[in-house]
Amino acid sequence: MEQNSEKNELELSVIVPARNEEASLPGCLASLVGQSEPGFELGRHWELIVVNDDSSDRTRSIASEFAARNAGVTVLDAPPLEGKFTGKNNACWTAAQVAQGKWLLFTDADTLHETNDLSRSIREAERHDAVMLSYSPRQLVAGFWQRAVMPLVFSELASTYSMKKVNDPESRQAAANGQFLLVAREDYFAVGGHRAVAGDVLEDVALARLVKHSRRTIRFRYAPEALATRMYRSTREMIEGWTKNLALLFPQPLSLAGWRALDLLFVLGLPVLAFLPSFRGWQQGAFLLLWVRVLWRFYSRVARSNFPASDIALSILGVPLFCYLLVRSAMHHRLKRSVEWKGRSYKTGH
Repeated sequence: MEQNSEKNELELSVIVPARNEEASLPGCLASLVGQSEPGFELGRHWELIVVNDDSSDRTRSIASEFAARNAGVTVLDAPPLEGKFTGKNNACWTAAQVAQGKWLLFTDADTLHETNDLSRSIREAERHDAVMLSYSPRQLVAGFWQRAVMPLVFSELASTYSMKKVNDPESRQAAANGQFLLVAREDYFAVGGHRAVAGDVLEDVALARLVKHSRRTIRFRYAPEALATRMYRSTREMIEGWTKNLALLFPQPLSLAGWRALDLLFVLGLPVLAFLPSFRGWQQGAFLLLWVRVLWRFYSRVARSNFPASDIALSILGVPLFCYLLVRSAMHHRLKRSVEWKGRSYKTGH
């Protein structure tokens, strides 16, 4: 362990689990160490803990370079996996046990934080009497398939996990995004922390459920002004990532795939029907009117993703791959009962 901060009671501990993140980690850490402001200084009021999760690239050396240059930055090595622990849960739990902050922020290595978003998030949580605050970041995508598929995924997430219901204490619906998950230290340990969800691949939602079902207040919202993230750097990585998660995020992935495939069939098929020789006049008009209605319904739904208009426009072309990912994820979870992520295989309970 390398440490450059004096142990004392701090306002916040930022925890970054990192496995083979040499491409993303420099930008993430730079955005975090630049968060210092009067009354909220790194090393005096908050700390940054990077957990190297058995990386085979330069992840650890990059983190160590930041620790050498910045007081308040600690580098830990996650212990070998034991029991049901997934790698991320193991790394987060390792850091949480030594963290000194009254608040713990778990954030991914592929995030980029805007100036002062850390201190503002604490004030927001306190203002809403929330023991857990989670942000959905602005998503950075590259390449045709990411631009076409990612809006579809996030529009379905917005439909499945209503932020209004998540933030309603009377509703049992709970959700969170592990890319930015702030939780009061005392409450985190009271519900068991990442050890209590050790085997959950979708640990952020599982942890949010623990917190909310214990009658504690959570707050979840889209926060493009706070941070951005680039989840995947290639189509192959995107396929692996959503194969791991989609069947867990959506209760009926095969039905969802069927409905979206039907959308595509109508969008492509109705104009063809309208101009078949057997249809004339009002029949053609009826088909075209129905086509416009289907398009309006489809794009109104995808607009909930908060992606740029150009990506939303492309999304109809991403439907086949999205349907494939839903089916693939369901098959991995329900038939193979395992998923792959970053060189590890995890058993699933479905």
